[in-house]
Order: sequence, then structure tokens, then C-alpha cells
Amino acid sequence: MKISIRINGKKHTDEVEPRISLTHYLRETLDMTGTHIGCDTSACGACTVTLNGDAVKSCTLLAVQADGAEVTTIEGMAKNGEMHPIQQAFKEKHGLQCGFCTPGMVMVAADILKHTPNPSEEDIRHGLKGNFCRCTGYHNIIKSIQHAAELINK
Repeated sequence: MKISIRINGKKHTDEVEPRISLTHYLRETLDMTGTHIGCDTSACGACTVTLNGDAVKSCTLLAVQADGAEVTTIEGMAKNGEMHPIQQAFKEKHGLQCGFCTPGMVMVAADILKHTPNPSEEDIRHGLKGNFCRCTGYHNIIKSIQHAAELINK
């Protein structure tokens, strides 16, 4: 099937197998490897991207379902060589260790902050419920998102 998706502001038109997931389309067809494959069952959240402005787990979405949509991946967060404030906050507050979950955490953090610009710790924990980190214990991820809110709301 032929699909056309705007990804990180750039239009991509490709022929794809109807059964290919959005994750695999991003990684294998477009070589956007920042979106990670963790579980292929939507349990871990490492594949989180935004679709028309809302966080989704791209492993459970077919690329054909995103036809005509606007997708943002972790690669699209930085602008003009400058890290997004969420990425900067994760760096400054040590919100990552191995980094495997980080792209999904950053993307879900953007969704949390979109809906709740000044989130409480409880808001953040609730927003992260579908994303797993096996390294950090979440404390620094929460601090990172709180710091990102401060940076964005300056």
C-alpha cells in the first residue's frame, strides 16, 4: 500500500506492506532508529512517538493507520541543533542510565507536559504508567520532567 506521513515536519511517501508496524517503518524504511523496539506488545513504551500530537506506542500501530498523519519521533524533538527542554532536563537531572527507555520517556513527557504544564509528582507517575525503565527507579525521570516543566514555563 502507498502511504504518506509527515514525520518530524518532512513528508514521506512510501509503498509498505499493510502489516508493517509504524515502529518498523520508522526504523527499517526511514532509518530513524531513535524509536526503540522493546517488547512489540505495547507494555514497555520504548517505541512511543506522537501521532497528531498525542503519545502513542508505535509498535501497536500499523504504518498504514498513520497514513495522512503528523508523527514526531525523538529525532524531531531537537531544533536547529539545540536539545528540546525535555531532553536538556533529562541530561541535567540524570533521567537516564542505559538510555534504552529514554526516547519513549521523553516523548511521553512531552505528552504529559502538553496536557498538564505544571504536573505534580502524582500527575507524572500517572502519565508514565505505560513506560518502563529497568535502570533508574523513576526518581530522576520524575525530577527531569518537573525540571522540563520549569524550563518550558519560564
